[in-house]
Amino acid sequence: MMMDYLDQVAEFAANTPSAALPPEVIDRTALILADCLGAIAGGAAEPEMQRLSAGAQGTAVVIGTALRADPARAAFLNGTAGTVLEMDEGNQFCKGHPGMHTVPAALAFAGGMEVSGRDLLSAIAIGYEVGARIGIATQLRPAMHPHGTWGTVAAAVAVARLAGRDAAGMRHAMNIAASFCLATSRRTMLEGGTVRNAYAGISGQMGLTTHDLLTAGFEGDHDGVGQVFGKVVSDRFDTGAMVEGLGDRWEVSRNYFKMHSCCRYNHATLDALAMIVARDGAPDPAQIARIEVETYSLAVELDDATPRNTLAAKFSVPFAVATALVNGSTEVGSFTAPNLANPVIRALAAKVVLREDKAMTAALPHKRPARVTVIYADGTRAMAETQTNRGDWADPYPVPEIRAKFLSLATRVWAASRAEAIWDATLALADAPDARALQDQISMAGQEVR
Repeated sequence: MMMDYLDQVAEFAANTPSAALPPEVIDRTALILADCLGAIAGGAAEPEMQRLSAGAQGTAVVIGTALRADPARAAFLNGTAGTVLEMDEGNQFCKGHPGMHTVPAALAFAGGMEVSGRDLLSAIAIGYEVGARIGIATQLRPAMHPHGTWGTVAAAVAVARLAGRDAAGMRHAMNIAASFCLATSRRTMLEGGTVRNAYAGISGQMGLTTHDLLTAGFEGDHDGVGQVFGKVVSDRFDTGAMVEGLGDRWEVSRNYFKMHSCCRYNHATLDALAMIVARDGAPDPAQIARIEVETYSLAVELDDATPRNTLAAKFSVPFAVATALVNGSTEVGSFTAPNLANPVIRALAAKVVLREDKAMTAALPHKRPARVTVIYADGTRAMAETQTNRGDWADPYPVPEIRAKFLSLATRVWAASRAEAIWDATLALADAPDARALQDQISMAGQEVR
């Protein structure tokens, strides 16, 4: 019988040898893993995560804490922590964050077995690949948030790969996991509904639940992936996109890393603003009459100048612009409650005006443009424009900058020496005979949480 698209994907996911993954794919996956670990550890320091994690018991590491939990709950807690700071990597083509949907499930499952570092990285890369391709093939309904949707399949594929499922079992895993796609609300990110931060965590948890169901003999639809992502959460599912260049084009190689602690749709505006500051110096907020932002449609949605909490602030272009100018930074500390209440920031945010440039919208997903014009009280203007975001695959950050970001986040909970050792071990993971050595380092760092 001729294989359909899902058979081809399942065959690829189950039977591609770890040794066949190109060195640059393994290296990039290790960098993504390190970035995810930093985001998770940094997020674990937030008060709501400390409350959510309290009382956890089990065998799997809860990153950034001294706790352990059962693997499914550890995947949930780590995926949730990795989302709260809005510093997790992503992929512009699938319009989401495959790493934070894949890594927590893979780590939680691998912690209970002997698996080489290369095999763990291969499972993450392949889970990432399948999840991202579903995102590319799908046009989610506009009211949906992408977190917690196709990420369930990404997590399940990584776990199934580690469990040694054959192609038939891999297909079953994908079909079961597709049914766990959440009915996510896009309004949560705009209104500051922090339940949104749990969506990725639930995907990781569902990846392990899929494994349990499959082991017990449960099954999904024959084409659960196409059914859910072509008829339930979307009316469009491009099966050709699922297999185009499969094994040749790797989505981990087209990812982006974040330095701004806010929604990716803010980043083009912030990059253009940084060009103005670098060229002309930081403007005096009191001398600014108006800031005009022309950008693509998805970014124009982020127009709330008075966000009610820190999550809503991360999804507000006016607030991001204002806090960037007042604080001279867009790192985690600029998106905090004191900054939300800062009257100077609030007044400046009220002066930011957003407009859609339809040509910029038409440039998606390959470009993420923005044009920023600062208009001063005396009538003078300063303008800058960008077509891509720094950190995109087309304009990548150098590894030392990603390392500095990792350390800035990880040292919110870990001693600097521990964080540096974890970074080094993660980037060398491909040569490790047993990936549990890295998890042991993470656990030891957790015993010394500051």
